[in-house]
Amino acid sequence: MDRRDFLVTSSATVAALPLPAAAQARPQDVLVVANEFGPNSLDIHTVGANRPAYGVSWLVYDRLMTYGKKTLPDGRVIYDRNKLEPELAESWQIAPDGNSVTFKLRKNAKFHDGTPVTAKDVKWSFDRAVSVGGFPTFQMAAGSLEKPDQFEVVDEHTFRVKFIRRDKLTMNDLAVPVPCIFNSELVKKNATAADPWGLTWTRNNTAGGGAYKVEAFRPGQEIIYVRYDDWKSGPLPKLRRVIQRDVPNAGNRRSLLLKGDIDITFDLPPKDFSELSREGAAVRVTSTPIENAIVYLGMNTTKPPFDNPKVRQAVAWALPYDKMHDNALYGRAAKMYGATGPVKAPVWPQPSPYRTDVAKAKALLAEAGLAGGIETTLSFDLGGATINEPMAVLIQEALGAIGIKTQINKIPGATWRAALLKKDMPMIVNRFGGWLDFPEYFFFWCYHGQNAVFNTMSYQNPKLDKIIQNARFAESKPLYDSAVREMVQIAFDEVPRVPLFQPTMDVAMQKNVQGYQYWFHLQPDYRQLFKA
Repeated sequence: MDRRDFLVTSSATVAALPLPAAAQARPQDVLVVANEFGPNSLDIHTVGANRPAYGVSWLVYDRLMTYGKKTLPDGRVIYDRNKLEPELAESWQIAPDGNSVTFKLRKNAKFHDGTPVTAKDVKWSFDRAVSVGGFPTFQMAAGSLEKPDQFEVVDEHTFRVKFIRRDKLTMNDLAVPVPCIFNSELVKKNATAADPWGLTWTRNNTAGGGAYKVEAFRPGQEIIYVRYDDWKSGPLPKLRRVIQRDVPNAGNRRSLLLKGDIDITFDLPPKDFSELSREGAAVRVTSTPIENAIVYLGMNTTKPPFDNPKVRQAVAWALPYDKMHDNALYGRAAKMYGATGPVKAPVWPQPSPYRTDVAKAKALLAEAGLAGGIETTLSFDLGGATINEPMAVLIQEALGAIGIKTQINKIPGATWRAALLKKDMPMIVNRFGGWLDFPEYFFFWCYHGQNAVFNTMSYQNPKLDKIIQNARFAESKPLYDSAVREMVQIAFDEVPRVPLFQPTMDVAMQKNVQGYQYWFHLQPDYRQLFKA
Protein backbone atom coordinates (compact mmCIF):
# COMPACT_ATOMS: atom_id res chain seq x y z
CA MET A 1 0.00 0.00 0.00
CA ASP A 2 1.53 3.34 -0.99
CA ARG A 3 1.13 6.54 1.01
CA ARG A 4 -1.70 7.95 -1.10
CA ASP A 5 -3.74 4.74 -0.86
CA PHE A 6 -3.10 4.64 2.87
CA LEU A 7 -4.38 8.18 3.37
CA VAL A 8 -7.56 7.39 1.47
CA THR A 9 -8.38 4.01 3.00
CA SER A 10 -7.49 4.94 6.58
CA SER A 11 -10.06 7.72 6.70
CA ALA A 12 -13.01 5.36 6.27
CA THR A 13 -15.78 5.45 8.86
CA VAL A 14 -18.34 2.73 9.39
CA ALA A 15 -21.67 3.02 11.19
CA ALA A 16 -23.72 0.00 10.29
CA LEU A 17 -24.97 -1.37 13.62
CA PRO A 18 -27.24 0.08 16.34
CA LEU A 19 -25.69 1.88 19.29
CA PRO A 20 -25.08 -0.52 22.24
CA ALA A 21 -27.58 -0.26 25.10
CA ALA A 22 -24.92 0.86 27.58
CA ALA A 23 -23.97 3.80 25.37
CA GLN A 24 -27.64 4.71 24.88
CA ALA A 25 -28.23 4.74 28.64
CA ARG A 26 -25.31 7.06 29.42
CA PRO A 27 -26.20 10.78 29.76
CA GLN A 28 -25.63 12.79 26.60
CA ASP A 29 -23.29 15.19 28.39
CA VAL A 30 -21.04 12.50 29.94
CA LEU A 31 -18.16 10.94 28.01
CA VAL A 32 -16.29 7.83 29.16
CA VAL A 33 -12.82 7.21 27.75
CA ALA A 34 -10.41 4.30 28.26
CA ASN A 35 -6.72 4.28 27.40
CA GLU A 36 -3.67 2.23 28.27
CA PHE A 37 -2.37 4.81 30.73
CA GLY A 38 -3.21 8.32 31.86
CA PRO A 39 -1.23 11.40 32.87
CA ASN A 40 1.71 11.01 35.22
CA SER A 41 1.42 14.69 36.14
CA LEU A 42 -1.19 17.45 36.05
CA ASP A 43 1.46 19.98 35.00
CA ILE A 44 3.17 19.88 31.61
CA HIS A 45 6.08 21.87 33.09
CA THR A 46 7.11 19.08 35.49
CA VAL A 47 10.03 16.80 34.65
CA GLY A 48 9.02 13.73 32.65
CA ALA A 49 5.40 14.80 32.02
CA ASN A 50 4.01 12.27 29.51
CA ARG A 51 1.75 12.74 26.49
CA PRO A 52 -1.53 12.38 28.45
CA ALA A 53 -0.27 15.25 30.63
CA TYR A 54 -0.32 17.40 27.48
CA GLY A 55 -4.05 16.73 27.31
CA VAL A 56 -4.48 17.98 30.88
CA SER A 57 -2.75 21.23 29.96
CA TRP A 58 -4.94 21.64 26.88
CA LEU A 59 -8.21 21.24 28.81
CA VAL A 60 -7.49 22.71 32.23
CA TYR A 61 -5.40 25.73 31.23
CA ASP A 62 -5.84 28.49 28.65
CA ARG A 63 -3.26 29.84 26.23
CA LEU A 64 -3.27 33.29 24.70
CA MET A 65 -4.17 31.82 21.32
CA THR A 66 -5.28 28.57 19.75
CA TYR A 67 -5.39 27.21 16.21
CA GLY A 68 -8.31 27.29 13.82
CA LYS A 69 -9.55 24.23 12.02
CA LYS A 70 -10.00 23.03 8.47
CA THR A 71 -11.99 20.26 6.83
CA LEU A 72 -10.21 17.88 4.46
CA PRO A 73 -11.83 16.70 1.21
CA ASP A 74 -12.81 13.38 2.81
CA GLY A 75 -14.61 15.13 5.67
CA ARG A 76 -12.01 14.76 8.41
CA VAL A 77 -11.43 17.85 10.53
CA ILE A 78 -7.92 18.84 11.62
CA TYR A 79 -6.30 21.90 13.15
CA ASP A 80 -5.02 24.58 10.76
CA ARG A 81 -1.38 25.42 11.44
CA ASN A 82 -1.72 28.64 9.42
CA LYS A 83 -4.68 30.07 11.34
CA LEU A 84 -4.33 31.47 14.86
CA GLU A 85 -7.49 32.33 16.78
CA PRO A 86 -8.23 34.03 20.14
CA GLU A 87 -8.37 32.12 23.41
CA LEU A 88 -7.46 34.02 26.58
CA ALA A 89 -6.36 36.95 24.42
CA GLU A 90 -9.30 38.49 22.57
CA SER A 91 -6.95 40.28 20.14
CA TRP A 92 -3.30 40.99 19.40
CA GLN A 93 -1.25 43.42 17.35
CA ILE A 94 2.24 43.10 15.91
CA ALA A 95 4.22 46.32 16.44
CA PRO A 96 4.89 48.44 13.32
CA ASP A 97 8.62 47.71 13.63
CA GLY A 98 7.90 43.96 13.86
CA ASN A 99 9.82 43.61 17.12
CA SER A 100 6.97 42.75 19.50
CA VAL A 101 3.36 41.62 19.78
CA THR A 102 0.81 43.05 22.23
CA PHE A 103 -2.11 40.97 23.51
CA LYS A 104 -5.38 42.30 24.90
CA LEU A 105 -6.71 39.83 27.49
CA ARG A 106 -10.38 39.08 28.10
CA LYS A 107 -11.49 41.22 31.02
CA ASN A 108 -14.08 38.69 32.22
CA ALA A 109 -11.76 35.65 32.37
CA LYS A 110 -11.44 33.97 35.76
CA PHE A 111 -9.46 31.06 37.16
CA HIS A 112 -11.30 28.06 38.55
CA ASP A 113 -11.23 29.52 42.06
CA GLY A 114 -12.88 32.74 40.84
CA THR A 115 -9.71 34.85 40.81
CA PRO A 116 -9.61 37.25 37.81
CA VAL A 117 -6.94 36.46 35.21
CA THR A 118 -4.50 39.34 34.73
CA ALA A 119 -1.41 40.10 32.68
CA LYS A 120 0.78 39.45 35.72
CA ASP A 121 -0.42 35.82 35.71
CA VAL A 122 0.54 35.56 32.04
CA LYS A 123 4.00 36.99 32.66
CA TRP A 124 4.59 34.74 35.68
CA SER A 125 3.52 31.71 33.63
CA PHE A 126 5.80 32.62 30.73
CA ASP A 127 8.69 33.37 33.10
CA ARG A 128 8.13 29.92 34.59
CA ALA A 129 8.10 28.17 31.23
CA VAL A 130 11.43 29.67 30.12
CA SER A 131 13.06 29.11 33.53
CA VAL A 132 12.17 25.60 34.74
CA GLY A 133 14.49 23.91 32.24
CA GLY A 134 14.01 20.68 30.32
CA PHE A 135 11.23 20.21 27.79
CA PRO A 136 9.14 23.33 28.60
CA THR A 137 12.12 25.67 28.30
CA PHE A 138 13.34 24.05 25.07
CA GLN A 139 9.82 24.24 23.65
CA MET A 140 9.68 27.97 24.33
CA ALA A 141 13.16 28.41 22.85
CA ALA A 142 11.99 26.68 19.68
CA GLY A 143 10.01 29.85 19.04
CA SER A 144 12.76 32.22 20.25
CA LEU A 145 11.05 32.71 23.61
CA GLU A 146 14.08 32.45 25.87
CA LYS A 147 14.19 34.88 28.81
CA PRO A 148 11.83 36.61 31.26
CA ASP A 149 12.72 40.12 30.15
CA GLN A 150 10.99 39.39 26.84
CA PHE A 151 7.65 39.42 28.66
CA GLU A 152 6.08 42.67 29.83
CA VAL A 153 2.96 43.60 31.79
CA VAL A 154 1.62 46.74 30.09
CA ASP A 155 -1.46 47.02 32.28
CA GLU A 156 -3.86 44.66 34.06
CA HIS A 157 -5.25 43.26 30.80
CA THR A 158 -2.44 44.00 28.33
CA PHE A 159 0.60 41.78 27.86
CA ARG A 160 3.53 42.21 25.49
CA VAL A 161 6.07 39.75 24.08
CA LYS A 162 9.28 41.32 22.80
CA PHE A 163 11.04 39.43 20.03
CA ILE A 164 14.77 38.78 20.34
CA ARG A 165 14.92 37.85 16.64
CA ARG A 166 12.60 37.54 13.66
CA ASP A 167 11.39 33.95 13.98
CA LYS A 168 8.43 32.67 11.95
CA LEU A 169 7.77 30.05 14.65
CA THR A 170 7.26 32.51 17.53
CA MET A 171 3.53 33.14 17.13
CA ASN A 172 2.79 29.46 16.39
CA ASP A 173 4.76 28.45 19.47
CA LEU A 174 2.49 30.57 21.67
CA ALA A 175 -0.45 28.30 20.78
CA VAL A 176 1.02 24.93 21.84
CA PRO A 177 0.30 23.35 25.26
CA VAL A 178 3.43 24.62 27.07
CA PRO A 179 2.76 28.39 27.39
CA CYS A 180 -0.38 27.83 29.47
CA ILE A 181 -1.58 30.39 31.99
CA PHE A 182 -1.37 29.57 35.71
CA ASN A 183 -3.07 31.23 38.67
CA SER A 184 0.23 32.66 39.85
CA GLU A 185 -0.82 33.58 43.39
CA LEU A 186 -2.27 30.12 44.01
CA VAL A 187 0.89 28.36 42.84
CA LYS A 188 3.14 30.74 44.79
CA LYS A 189 1.22 29.93 47.98
CA ASN A 190 2.27 26.31 47.48
CA ALA A 191 5.86 26.96 46.39
CA THR A 192 8.94 26.67 48.60
CA ALA A 193 12.42 28.15 48.63
CA ALA A 194 13.70 24.91 47.13
CA ASP A 195 10.85 24.78 44.62
CA PRO A 196 10.08 28.42 43.71
CA TRP A 197 7.85 27.49 40.75
CA GLY A 198 5.68 25.13 42.81
CA LEU A 199 6.32 22.14 40.55
CA THR A 200 5.87 19.59 43.33
CA TRP A 201 2.42 20.94 44.16
CA THR A 202 1.22 21.31 40.55
CA ARG A 203 2.17 17.73 39.73
CA ASN A 204 -0.96 16.64 41.63
CA ASN A 205 -2.97 19.88 41.77
CA THR A 206 -4.20 22.37 39.18
CA ALA A 207 -4.25 26.17 39.07
CA GLY A 208 -5.93 26.84 35.76
CA GLY A 209 -8.82 28.65 34.19
CA GLY A 210 -9.53 26.43 31.19
CA ALA A 211 -12.74 24.86 29.98
CA TYR A 212 -12.47 21.90 32.37
CA LYS A 213 -11.52 21.43 36.01
CA VAL A 214 -10.02 18.23 37.42
CA GLU A 215 -12.64 16.73 39.70
CA ALA A 216 -10.53 13.70 40.66
CA PHE A 217 -7.07 12.40 39.83
CA ARG A 218 -6.12 8.86 40.80
CA PRO A 219 -2.78 8.08 39.12
CA GLY A 220 -2.83 4.72 37.44
CA GLN A 221 -6.63 4.55 37.65
CA GLU A 222 -8.49 7.55 36.25
CA ILE A 223 -8.79 11.28 35.83
CA ILE A 224 -12.23 12.94 35.88
CA TYR A 225 -12.88 16.32 34.31
CA VAL A 226 -15.90 18.51 35.01
CA ARG A 227 -16.88 21.48 32.87
CA TYR A 228 -16.01 24.95 34.17
CA ASP A 229 -19.27 26.73 33.48
CA ASP A 230 -17.73 30.20 33.87
CA TRP A 231 -15.18 29.67 31.09
CA LYS A 232 -15.02 32.71 28.80
CA SER A 233 -12.23 31.86 26.35
CA GLY A 234 -14.35 29.93 23.86
CA PRO A 235 -17.73 28.27 23.29
CA LEU A 236 -18.83 26.40 26.41
CA PRO A 237 -18.29 22.64 25.85
CA LYS A 238 -21.37 20.46 25.45
CA LEU A 239 -19.84 17.69 27.56
CA ARG A 240 -20.41 18.33 31.26
CA ARG A 241 -18.21 15.50 32.52
CA VAL A 242 -15.40 13.38 31.07
CA ILE A 243 -14.23 10.19 32.81
CA GLN A 244 -10.88 9.02 31.45
CA ARG A 245 -9.90 5.60 32.81
CA ASP A 246 -6.66 3.62 32.66
CA VAL A 247 -7.29 0.16 31.20
CA PRO A 248 -3.89 -1.41 30.46
CA ASN A 249 -5.16 -4.42 28.51
CA ALA A 250 -5.94 -3.59 24.86
CA GLY A 251 -8.39 -6.48 24.54
CA ASN A 252 -10.36 -5.13 27.47
CA ARG A 253 -10.48 -1.64 25.95
CA ARG A 254 -11.78 -3.03 22.68
CA SER A 255 -14.40 -5.13 24.47
CA LEU A 256 -15.54 -2.14 26.54
CA LEU A 257 -15.92 -0.09 23.37
CA LEU A 258 -17.94 -2.73 21.52
CA LYS A 259 -20.20 -3.28 24.55
CA GLY A 260 -20.84 0.44 24.78
CA ASP A 261 -19.27 0.76 28.24
CA ILE A 262 -16.92 3.46 26.94
CA ASP A 263 -17.46 6.10 24.29
CA ILE A 264 -13.99 6.50 22.84
CA THR A 265 -10.45 5.11 22.86
CA PHE A 266 -7.42 6.23 20.92
CA ASP A 267 -4.56 3.87 21.69
CA LEU A 268 -5.62 0.41 20.56
CA PRO A 269 -3.12 -1.73 18.65
CA PRO A 270 -3.05 -1.28 14.85
CA LYS A 271 -4.53 -4.77 14.44
CA ASP A 272 -7.64 -3.76 16.37
CA PHE A 273 -8.07 -0.53 14.45
CA SER A 274 -7.64 -2.44 11.21
CA GLU A 275 -10.37 -4.91 12.17
CA LEU A 276 -12.71 -2.24 13.57
CA SER A 277 -12.42 -0.26 10.33
CA ARG A 278 -13.89 -3.09 8.26
CA GLU A 279 -17.46 -3.00 7.05
CA GLY A 280 -19.96 -4.08 9.68
CA ALA A 281 -18.03 -2.80 12.69
CA ALA A 282 -20.19 -1.30 15.41
CA VAL A 283 -18.04 1.79 15.90
CA ARG A 284 -16.52 4.56 13.83
CA VAL A 285 -12.77 4.72 13.24
CA THR A 286 -10.91 7.76 11.98
CA SER A 287 -7.20 7.84 11.15
CA THR A 288 -4.93 10.78 10.41
CA PRO A 289 -1.23 10.67 9.50
CA ILE A 290 0.72 12.46 12.22
CA GLU A 291 2.48 15.33 10.49
CA ASN A 292 6.18 15.91 11.19
CA ALA A 293 6.39 12.57 13.04
CA ILE A 294 8.63 9.54 12.71
CA VAL A 295 8.85 6.10 14.30
CA TYR A 296 12.58 5.45 14.39
CA LEU A 297 15.40 3.24 15.59
CA GLY A 298 17.97 5.38 17.39
CA MET A 299 21.60 4.63 18.21
CA ASN A 300 23.67 6.39 20.88
CA THR A 301 26.40 8.17 18.92
CA THR A 302 28.55 8.86 22.00
CA LYS A 303 29.33 5.22 22.79
CA PRO A 304 30.97 2.41 20.82
CA PRO A 305 30.09 0.83 18.52
CA PHE A 306 27.43 3.33 17.44
CA ASP A 307 29.86 6.24 17.47
CA ASN A 308 30.97 4.81 14.10
CA PRO A 309 28.72 5.94 11.19
CA LYS A 310 29.47 2.71 9.31
CA VAL A 311 27.97 0.66 12.12
CA ARG A 312 24.87 2.84 12.14
CA GLN A 313 24.56 2.47 8.38
CA ALA A 314 24.98 -1.30 8.70
CA VAL A 315 22.07 -1.40 11.13
CA ALA A 316 19.97 0.72 8.76
CA TRP A 317 20.59 -1.72 5.88
CA ALA A 318 19.82 -4.75 8.05
CA LEU A 319 16.39 -3.75 9.40
CA PRO A 320 13.31 -5.79 8.37
CA TYR A 321 11.25 -2.81 7.22
CA ASP A 322 8.44 -4.58 5.39
CA LYS A 323 8.00 -7.18 8.12
CA MET A 324 7.64 -4.43 10.72
CA HIS A 325 5.19 -2.51 8.54
CA ASP A 326 3.01 -5.55 7.90
CA ASN A 327 3.28 -7.48 11.17
CA ALA A 328 3.75 -4.79 13.83
CA LEU A 329 1.76 -1.90 12.32
CA TYR A 330 -0.65 -3.88 10.12
CA GLY A 331 -0.02 -1.44 7.32
CA ARG A 332 -1.35 1.53 9.32
CA ALA A 333 1.62 3.80 8.67
CA ALA A 334 3.41 5.41 5.73
CA LYS A 335 6.72 3.79 4.77
CA MET A 336 9.76 5.96 5.39
CA TYR A 337 12.34 3.80 3.60
CA GLY A 338 13.33 2.61 0.13
CA ALA A 339 13.83 5.97 -1.63
CA THR A 340 16.06 6.16 -4.69
CA GLY A 341 18.65 8.84 -5.39
CA PRO A 342 19.62 11.92 -3.36
CA VAL A 343 17.17 14.08 -1.47
CA LYS A 344 15.22 16.23 -3.91
CA ALA A 345 12.20 17.66 -2.08
CA PRO A 346 12.52 20.15 0.83
CA VAL A 347 9.99 18.27 2.96
CA TRP A 348 9.90 16.20 6.13
CA PRO A 349 9.21 13.42 6.76
CA GLN A 350 10.32 11.65 3.61
CA PRO A 351 11.62 8.13 2.92
CA SER A 352 15.30 7.38 3.45
CA PRO A 353 17.32 5.36 0.91
CA TYR A 354 17.68 2.43 3.31
CA ARG A 355 15.95 -0.90 2.73
CA THR A 356 16.70 -4.48 3.76
CA ASP A 357 20.08 -5.48 2.27
CA VAL A 358 21.86 -7.98 4.51
CA ALA A 359 24.94 -8.25 2.26
CA LYS A 360 25.51 -4.50 2.35
CA ALA A 361 24.99 -4.48 6.13
CA LYS A 362 27.59 -7.21 6.66
CA ALA A 363 30.07 -5.44 4.40
CA LEU A 364 29.76 -2.20 6.36
CA LEU A 365 30.30 -4.02 9.67
CA ALA A 366 33.44 -5.61 8.20
CA GLU A 367 34.69 -2.17 7.08
CA ALA A 368 34.15 -0.97 10.65
CA GLY A 369 36.32 -3.84 11.91
CA LEU A 370 33.41 -5.58 13.63
CA ALA A 371 32.82 -8.61 11.44
CA GLY A 372 33.24 -10.74 14.56
CA GLY A 373 29.98 -9.41 16.00
CA ILE A 374 28.57 -6.98 18.58
CA GLU A 375 26.50 -7.30 21.76
CA THR A 376 24.13 -4.49 22.65
CA THR A 377 20.75 -3.60 24.17
CA LEU A 378 17.57 -2.42 22.47
CA SER A 379 15.12 -0.52 24.70
CA PHE A 380 11.51 0.44 24.14
CA ASP A 381 8.59 2.09 25.91
CA LEU A 382 6.15 -0.43 27.36
CA GLY A 383 3.48 2.26 27.10
CA GLY A 384 3.50 1.56 23.37
CA ALA A 385 4.24 -2.15 23.64
CA THR A 386 1.56 -3.21 21.17
CA ILE A 387 3.73 -1.78 18.40
CA ASN A 388 7.15 -1.51 20.01
CA GLU A 389 7.46 -5.08 21.25
CA PRO A 390 6.83 -6.89 17.94
CA MET A 391 9.09 -4.35 16.22
CA ALA A 392 11.85 -4.98 18.78
CA VAL A 393 11.61 -8.76 18.31
CA LEU A 394 11.83 -8.41 14.52
CA ILE A 395 14.80 -6.04 14.85
CA GLN A 396 16.52 -8.41 17.26
CA GLU A 397 16.12 -11.26 14.78
CA ALA A 398 17.34 -9.20 11.80
CA LEU A 399 20.39 -7.82 13.61
CA GLY A 400 21.28 -11.31 14.76
CA ALA A 401 21.63 -12.28 11.10
CA ILE A 402 24.53 -9.80 10.67
CA GLY A 403 26.24 -10.65 13.95
CA ILE A 404 24.70 -8.10 16.31
CA LYS A 405 23.41 -9.91 19.38
CA THR A 406 20.68 -7.78 20.95
CA GLN A 407 19.06 -7.98 24.37
CA ILE A 408 15.61 -6.37 24.62
CA ASN A 409 14.98 -3.97 27.52
CA LYS A 410 11.35 -3.07 28.35
CA ILE A 411 10.87 0.23 30.19
CA PRO A 412 7.56 1.19 31.87
CA GLY A 413 5.74 4.01 30.14
CA ALA A 414 5.65 6.14 33.29
CA THR A 415 9.48 6.28 33.38
CA TRP A 416 10.25 6.23 29.65
CA ARG A 417 10.77 10.00 29.33
CA ALA A 418 13.11 10.00 32.31
CA ALA A 419 15.06 7.10 30.79
CA LEU A 420 15.45 9.02 27.53
CA LEU A 421 16.85 12.03 29.36
CA LYS A 422 19.66 9.92 30.83
CA LYS A 423 21.04 9.35 27.31
CA ASP A 424 22.60 6.02 28.30
CA MET A 425 20.59 3.53 26.21
CA PRO A 426 22.60 2.12 23.27
CA MET A 427 19.60 1.55 20.97
CA ILE A 428 15.97 2.54 21.21
CA VAL A 429 12.73 2.15 19.31
CA ASN A 430 10.87 5.42 19.74
CA ARG A 431 8.53 7.91 18.14
CA PHE A 432 8.82 11.66 17.92
CA GLY A 433 6.45 14.19 16.42
CA GLY A 434 7.02 17.92 16.10
CA TRP A 435 4.14 20.10 17.29
CA LEU A 436 4.97 22.78 14.74
CA ASP A 437 4.77 21.33 11.25
CA PHE A 438 8.05 22.65 9.84
CA PRO A 439 11.09 20.47 8.94
CA GLU A 440 13.54 22.75 10.74
CA TYR A 441 11.44 22.48 13.90
CA PHE A 442 11.77 18.68 13.88
CA PHE A 443 15.51 18.95 13.26
CA PHE A 444 15.92 21.55 15.98
CA TRP A 445 14.49 19.07 18.47
CA CYS A 446 16.02 15.85 17.22
CA TYR A 447 19.37 16.62 15.58
CA HIS A 448 20.64 19.92 17.01
CA GLY A 449 23.68 19.33 19.21
CA GLN A 450 22.58 21.82 21.88
CA ASN A 451 19.22 20.15 22.43
CA ALA A 452 19.35 18.04 25.57
CA VAL A 453 15.77 16.78 25.44
CA PHE A 454 14.76 14.96 22.26
CA ASN A 455 18.18 14.62 20.65
CA THR A 456 17.92 11.19 22.22
CA MET A 457 20.99 9.86 20.42
CA SER A 458 23.28 12.69 21.67
CA TYR A 459 24.18 13.44 18.05
CA GLN A 460 26.71 16.24 17.56
CA ASN A 461 27.35 17.86 14.18
CA PRO A 462 28.23 21.61 14.18
CA LYS A 463 27.72 21.77 10.42
CA LEU A 464 24.17 20.46 10.73
CA ASP A 465 23.49 22.80 13.67
CA LYS A 466 24.38 25.74 11.42
CA ILE A 467 22.19 24.48 8.57
CA ILE A 468 19.24 24.08 10.94
CA GLN A 469 19.67 27.68 12.05
CA ASN A 470 19.96 28.79 8.41
CA ALA A 471 16.66 27.08 7.64
CA ARG A 472 14.94 28.63 10.67
CA PHE A 473 15.89 32.14 9.61
CA ALA A 474 16.24 31.82 5.83
CA GLU A 475 15.47 35.08 4.02
CA SER A 476 14.18 33.49 0.82
CA LYS A 477 12.44 30.33 -0.28
CA PRO A 478 15.38 29.09 -2.43
CA LEU A 479 17.72 29.43 0.57
CA TYR A 480 15.18 27.70 2.81
CA ASP A 481 14.58 24.81 0.40
CA SER A 482 18.32 24.29 -0.06
CA ALA A 483 18.90 24.21 3.71
CA VAL A 484 16.10 21.69 4.28
CA ARG A 485 17.39 19.35 1.56
CA GLU A 486 20.89 19.53 3.03
CA MET A 487 19.56 18.85 6.54
CA VAL A 488 17.71 15.75 5.42
CA GLN A 489 20.65 14.43 3.38
CA ILE A 490 23.03 14.71 6.36
CA ALA A 491 20.50 12.94 8.58
CA PHE A 492 20.33 10.05 6.10
CA ASP A 493 24.11 9.87 5.62
CA GLU A 494 24.98 10.03 9.31
CA VAL A 495 21.86 8.08 10.37
CA PRO A 496 21.92 8.53 14.18
CA ARG A 497 18.24 7.55 13.95
CA VAL A 498 16.83 5.34 11.22
CA PRO A 499 13.42 6.57 9.96
CA LEU A 500 10.99 3.66 9.85
CA PHE A 501 7.42 4.92 9.47
CA GLN A 502 5.20 7.96 9.64
CA PRO A 503 2.59 6.90 12.23
CA THR A 504 -1.11 7.65 12.34
CA MET A 505 -3.45 8.96 15.00
CA ASP A 506 -6.22 6.34 15.16
CA VAL A 507 -9.40 6.92 17.16
CA ALA A 508 -12.37 4.57 17.65
CA MET A 509 -15.64 5.93 19.03
CA GLN A 510 -19.31 5.20 19.39
CA LYS A 511 -21.42 6.30 16.45
CA ASN A 512 -23.11 9.05 18.43
CA VAL A 513 -19.84 10.78 19.36
CA GLN A 514 -19.39 13.77 17.07
CA GLY A 515 -17.03 16.72 16.67
CA TYR A 516 -13.72 14.88 16.73
CA GLN A 517 -10.82 16.99 15.47
CA TYR A 518 -7.22 15.92 14.99
CA TRP A 519 -4.66 17.92 16.97
CA PHE A 520 -0.87 17.96 16.71
CA HIS A 521 -0.48 17.05 20.41
CA LEU A 522 -2.45 13.81 19.75
CA GLN A 523 -4.93 14.28 22.60
CA PRO A 524 -8.65 14.52 21.79
CA ASP A 525 -10.06 17.95 22.58
CA TYR A 526 -13.08 17.15 24.73
CA ARG A 527 -14.17 20.78 24.38
CA GLN A 528 -15.21 20.01 20.80
CA LEU A 529 -16.87 16.62 21.26
CA PHE A 530 -20.59 16.06 21.71
CA LYS A 531 -23.13 13.27 21.38
CA ALA A 532 -25.67 13.30 18.60
